[in-house]
Amino acid sequence: MKRQFRIARGLRGRLEELGVAMPAVLQRAGLPQDFFEQPSLMVSTDALFALWRAIGEVSSPPLIGLSIAEARPERFSPNSLAALSAENFGAAVSQLGRYKQLTCPEELVQETTATEWRVVFRWLLAVDAEPQALVDSCFAWLLTLGRYGSGTPVTPLRVEYVQQRSHQRLIEKHFGCPVICGAARNRIVFRAADARLPFITRNAELLDMLAPQLEQQLRNVHGEDSFVMLVRRAIQERMSGRRPAIDDIARTLHLSPRTLQRRLQEAGVTFQSVLDEARHQMARYYLGNSVLELTEAAYLLGYEDANSFVRAFRGWEGVPPGQWRDAHRTAS
Repeated sequence: MKRQFRIARGLRGRLEELGVAMPAVLQRAGLPQDFFEQPSLMVSTDALFALWRAIGEVSSPPLIGLSIAEARPERFSPNSLAALSAENFGAAVSQLGRYKQLTCPEELVQETTATEWRVVFRWLLAVDAEPQALVDSCFAWLLTLGRYGSGTPVTPLRVEYVQQRSHQRLIEKHFGCPVICGAARNRIVFRAADARLPFITRNAELLDMLAPQLEQQLRNVHGEDSFVMLVRRAIQERMSGRRPAIDDIARTLHLSPRTLQRRLQEAGVTFQSVLDEARHQMARYYLGNSVLELTEAAYLLGYEDANSFVRAFRGWEGVPPGQWRDAHRTAS
C-alpha cells in the first residue's frame, strides 16, 4: 500500500476564500510555509490529519469543514466531475470511491439495507482519530454532490459521529437531520431509495473522456500493488462476523480460486498474508477510532473468540489490544 497521498491544490484557494490564515495553519500543522508551492503535494496520513486538525484549530468559523465542502461547480476536481456524470447518486458515490485514493488515504464503504444506505469514510493507515473538520467536510461534500447532481434537496436520515460534538444544533441544521454522537463509526446514512436518485448532470460523453485518464492515474499510483490492494479491500468489505474464504473473494473478483492464488503468488504474497494484513488494518481502525469492545472487534474481524484476536494482535503490535488502545488514547 502506498504510504503517501496527494493533497488537492485547490484546498488552499478554498481556505483563503473563507478567510483562513494559511501561514498559521501550516505552522500549526508543522508543514513548511511553501508547502502548496511544492511540485508534488504528497503527505502521509499523519501529516494529512495534522493539516486538517490545524484547519479546525486556526479557523474562526466553528464548523469550517462544512463551509469548505460548499464548493462551486467550476472548482470541482476531475474525480468529482466524473462522479457528477454518473447515472445516479449511488453510482456517483461508487465512482468517487474508486478514485478517492488518487488524492487521499481513504475508502468509501457503502452498506445497504432494505431501508438505509450508509456511507462510511474509512481512513487507511490511520492511528489517530479523524480530525473533526475533515469528517465534517467529507460528509458535507457527499451531500453537496447528491444535491447538485440530482437537482433535489436530498437530506440524510442521520449523521453519526464517534466523537462528541459542540455546535450540534448547527450541524443538524446544515444536514437537515438528527446528529448522533458517541456512535461506533463516523458515517452518513441516507434512505435506500436515495441511492437510485437519477442525476440531471449525467454526461456519458464526459465520463468516457475522464474515466480512462483516472484509471491510468490509479494504475500509476498503485503500481504492482494494485491487485493485492483489490484483494485486501474485498476481504475487508466482507469481514463482518465471519472470516472470508478464498472462494468467496475469488467469486467477488470474478476469478477462479486457482487464478486468484496464482496472481497473489506472482505479487509475492499469499492469501493468508493478505487476510492477516486486512485484519491488522481493521483492528487498528476499530481500536483507535471506535467505542467497540474487544469482543465486538474480534467478532467483526471474523475471530471465533476474543483470545484468538488477542494472540493475533499481540503478534502484530507486540502488545495486547487493550494495552495498545489505552496507549493510543493516552497519546491522543
